[in-house]
Amino acid sequence: MKRARGLATLVWLVLFAVGTYGVVLRLTDGLRPTELGSYVVWGLWISVDIYFIGLSAGAFLLSSLAYVLGVKQLEPVGKLALFTALVTLLLAMLSAWFDIGHMERFIYVFLRPNFGSLMTWVIWLYMAYFLLLLTELWLALRADMAALAGVEGWRGRLARLVCLGDTDTSPASVERDHRRLRILGSFGVVLAVAFHGGMGALFGSIVARPYWFGPLYPIFFLTGALVSGSALLLALGAFAWPRHDAAWREMLTLLGRVVLALLAFDVLLEWAEFSIPFWYGVGHELDLLQTVLFGPFWYVFWIFHLLLGTIVPLFLLIRWPREPSRLGVAGLLVALTYMAVRLNIVIPGFVTPAFSGIDQAFTDPRLTFNYVPSMMEWQVSLFVAMLGVALFYVGYRVLPLVGRHKEVSS
Repeated sequence: MKRARGLATLVWLVLFAVGTYGVVLRLTDGLRPTELGSYVVWGLWISVDIYFIGLSAGAFLLSSLAYVLGVKQLEPVGKLALFTALVTLLLAMLSAWFDIGHMERFIYVFLRPNFGSLMTWVIWLYMAYFLLLLTELWLALRADMAALAGVEGWRGRLARLVCLGDTDTSPASVERDHRRLRILGSFGVVLAVAFHGGMGALFGSIVARPYWFGPLYPIFFLTGALVSGSALLLALGAFAWPRHDAAWREMLTLLGRVVLALLAFDVLLEWAEFSIPFWYGVGHELDLLQTVLFGPFWYVFWIFHLLLGTIVPLFLLIRWPREPSRLGVAGLLVALTYMAVRLNIVIPGFVTPAFSGIDQAFTDPRLTFNYVPSMMEWQVSLFVAMLGVALFYVGYRVLPLVGRHKEVSS
């Protein structure tokens, strides 16, 4: 075990160093090392952004099943879900920040907001959601950290710092925290739907991009968030849980059923999205869908999304509905390969000219509809991912995320 942990640490250090070099290039050379241009203005980093945003919203909505609806089988995973939602939100905001041309100007959306812009609303909702996550996580952890406040050493000091002086662990104080969690969680469900649905509305309202333009995009974003976020919690519950008891198996079984239902519904929506344009053979989005299915990057859809992210997980979830290791593999496959879905949302919307002939009208390296992420773009994305691994590992080791205190009462 110690040898495996040392090898994992070495691999992480190497990957983090590679990613850090990309960040240095981004900070010193700006967007010049990227393959973005005047036609393709969103690429890998925005795909990573909405990928992590989906994980965050899905994990948070799953926590609401425990804290708001009182689903007892999911109560043990509530704190882990909130922490996962917080970490993935930070990664999403970091990835979007790297995509800004002048990174220092992000502050203007708060100093001089334009509330006629959906982008402004989405960013402000991001911040409101971030503050709500912090508050909910503090309420969920307060009693556990208060119980550690009397421990000697750094754990006790950290516990007292997190508790903000409130070290009361009486049943009344615990019930007070749970009551506040239910209230905030109820509000948070609306906020999570609004901010992630708002991201879908941001794409769906761009009339100049037929591939995105439509009223169902907020629904696609929400279902994708629920699928990927729930799958991530299923994988974490299977592989990062310290107690393999009957309650753990019951929790994983229910999580597996949730992921199975959501994945099946997501497949149904995707079938409708693809089948109707192909059935009639007309429509602005038909050429773009053909690019997704049969273009130069066909394998992103057929191999990563359909095979590894849909067919194999469905088989595992149906064939072994109560086997923790199989459920964990299914969740991990869905969570990781959902990045392919996000890539196939962002990039195809830019690779077809808005009108015929524009690609021959002007010639310049930045005036092209061909986009493949540069090495620097991949390195920065790797940095974001490795930072997320580090944040999760530290939080998992330091915070009582898997429940030491009495869980949420009904």
